[in-house]
Order: sequence, then C-alpha cells, then structure tokens
Amino acid sequence: MKLLQLILNILWVVFCGFWMALGYLLAAIICFVLIVTIPFGIASLRLAGYVLWPFGRTTVERPDAGAPSCVGNVIWLVFAGWWLALGHLLTSIPLFVSIIGIPFGWANLKLIPISLMPLGREVVPSDQPFGAR
Repeated sequence: MKLLQLILNILWVVFCGFWMALGYLLAAIICFVLIVTIPFGIASLRLAGYVLWPFGRTTVERPDAGAPSCVGNVIWLVFAGWWLALGHLLTSIPLFVSIIGIPFGWANLKLIPISLMPLGREVVPSDQPFGAR
C-alpha cells in the first residue's frame, strides 16, 4: 500500500499538487507579512504540505477547537479561502476532461472544504486507503 501511495503522490505533485501548494504558500507569505494574521499563515503552511503530498494522510477536526477557530475560519474564507477553493475547482476541470485524471480531479474537489475552513483541523496519517473513507 505504501508503494501505491508513493506513486499516487508523485503523480499528484506532477499534475496539480505543486501548483496548488504554491497557492497555499503565497497565502502563508501574505499572512506572515501582515503579522496579525500569522496564525492563518501557519495553517496555510500546514495545508500546503498536505496539498503537496495528500495520499496516506487525512484531516480531522481538533477536539479543542472552539469559537476562535470558527471566527478565524470566517475571516479566512473571506480573504483567502475562496481563492484557494477556486484554484482547486479550476485545477480539477482539466483533470476531469483528461479521463485518466478523474481520480485526481475528484481528490481536488474533496480538498475544497478544507481550503475554505482550515482552522480547527489537523493533518494526520491515514491507515485506510484513500477511497475507503
């Protein structure tokens, strides 16, 4: 299974992961420059790593996330989340058209909710195959 995850991750990086990770990195840099938004920058960097190498990992809700995460997600959604979600959507279109890229297009669409509301979530290793969730 680890070999399959490696192959899927390499193909993912080539076809869409690299560009989407750059989008998250750009959002992180902007958040770090604005200083007040450093927590958003940290979340964006965490997601950049996940978007770059997603197979074999998943995100789960943090049990200690509360109202500040909810408020932060609203702010993130307005200023950066919808741009990243649009990037995932636009990246998925050519993948769906190419037929062989349909699984990667679907994976891109599954990343949209995480790109819209990243706070209060953490990236963890997954012991289940990607399609079994």
